[in-house]
Amino acid sequence: MKIRGIRNELLLLLIELGRNSHPNEFVALLRERDGIIEEMNMLPGTTATESSASLLFDMMPLDTHLAGSAHSHPNGVLRPSDADVNFFPRSGRYHLIIGYPYRESDWKCFTADGTPQQIEVLA
Repeated sequence: MKIRGIRNELLLLLIELGRNSHPNEFVALLRERDGIIEEMNMLPGTTATESSASLLFDMMPLDTHLAGSAHSHPNGVLRPSDADVNFFPRSGRYHLIIGYPYRESDWKCFTADGTPQQIEVLA
């Protein structure tokens, strides 16, 4: 599955989640439909601190439309950490990092190996 974009409404929700979770991180799974990321799932048992967020892989849905994940970096660094790059392949192919100060421009998308990936924001 090739992801072409993300719905603006969902991106704004993810940015707001980052803002509301600050100074802790948040993590959510992303779902796609026809190559567009349209939904997120927050899993039971997710834990978050100022330096990490983790989810229970046993709680991940068996879902052919799982696109990847989104999580925040309260430090504002819009690059995946080593821990992120280890996590990404376990949860899909496309991953968003939402960073402080949580403006509409404070996010980036990466592939499962940590390579930056451009995706379009769609209405």
